[in-house]
Amino acid sequence: MTQSPVIEFLRLNPAGDGDIPLPRYMTEQSAGMDVCAALDSRIILEPGDIALIPTGFSMALPRGHEAQIRPRSGLAVNHGVTIINSPGTIDADYRGEVKIGLINLGKAPYAVSRGDRIAQMIISRVVQPEIRVVEKLDETRRNQGGFGHTGI
Repeated sequence: MTQSPVIEFLRLNPAGDGDIPLPRYMTEQSAGMDVCAALDSRIILEPGDIALIPTGFSMALPRGHEAQIRPRSGLAVNHGVTIINSPGTIDADYRGEVKIGLINLGKAPYAVSRGDRIAQMIISRVVQPEIRVVEKLDETRRNQGGFGHTGI
């Protein structure tokens, strides 16, 4: 059995944001950790509005890993609130505050309050392959087929 990677979390304002849960898995087999809003006061996202929501933490991911920030399905389906750059990527060498870019694609205003679960974070391994420029690529059966080339 391989050892799980370690993520170090740093609360940026422990005295002021100690009530905000750090990212955590909500069930035993969850793929993503829920991420909460560390807002001082509630904000209203009007339809079409974009807001950068603080989380109150920074982190150190292990080398060779990334964190992907993805929408929470309930927010997206029930309210039209999603991540503007979904999935967002946090690189292993980033040490600033994690912030979540939300957009309201719904038809009604949506209130984001302190402590709300606003996103999920997936940790993935990454590789940085060698880059090679070539004169020609190998051909495949699919070749350049795309955008519905196999039918509906």
